[in-house]
Amino acid sequence: MRVLVIGAGNMGLTYAMGMSQSSLLGNKKIQIYDTDPDKIKTLKEEDVFEVYTSLEDCLGKVDIVFIAVKPYHSTSLFEEMKPLVRNEQLFISLMAGVTIETIQEGLQIDKVIRTMPNLPAKVGKGVTSYTESNSVSRIELLTARHLLDTTGTSIHVDTEKFIDASTGISGSGPAYVFYFMQSMLEAALKMGFSDFDSKVLVSNTFEGAIELFNQSDISPEHWIDKVASKGGTTQAAIDSMEDNNVKQLIQDAAYAAFDRAVELGKE
Repeated sequence: MRVLVIGAGNMGLTYAMGMSQSSLLGNKKIQIYDTDPDKIKTLKEEDVFEVYTSLEDCLGKVDIVFIAVKPYHSTSLFEEMKPLVRNEQLFISLMAGVTIETIQEGLQIDKVIRTMPNLPAKVGKGVTSYTESNSVSRIELLTARHLLDTTGTSIHVDTEKFIDASTGISGSGPAYVFYFMQSMLEAALKMGFSDFDSKVLVSNTFEGAIELFNQSDISPEHWIDKVASKGGTTQAAIDSMEDNNVKQLIQDAAYAAFDRAVELGKE
């Protein structure tokens, strides 16, 4: 099996690096196509992948094609790809907001898997939701899942609605966590902690809380109850968040990302 990744940006390289360890590839290298001269030079020097600057040299020879470009590049890319693709190839999209139908029509092909990855894939902790067109076989779907799982874990969803919804939760979600972390870091600094100590306090608090959650069946609400005692310091913080409607604001933010994903698909 031969795999081509179109686009050597953050996500493209992340998945290429993860998949390069897959047993499905045997001793074959992942192929990467990009047009940025600096990226091409670096990739060739590293000699991890087969690197191409022309789609004519690689696109028609592979079985699976990962499309990892910015959504606004998709129209011009599809025009370049269309004369070179084969209908039996499987196309896996990492592009936000670009629908399966748009990819099928743009390339005049049938087999498409649409995904929503997220940034922690860079450290093997990603979560990728995915769904497929009707022409994708069960074996092809299992193969795709194996490849996606090389960057963390994957979740199969029934329709593209859930791809857009997962954009609002997992796709954009790391930014929400970083936003909260930044707020806590700034609070720690205002309280007088050093930059280093602030980072240790915040990062280890997040890491520890997540580990507690993952190693139990206890809900976040119940964990809050375990930390907060009536009239105590934690309860004062939770009361402040409740008074300021923080929970609803976070949910509104997730829905804003969801709605924008739907809008991008229509555009």
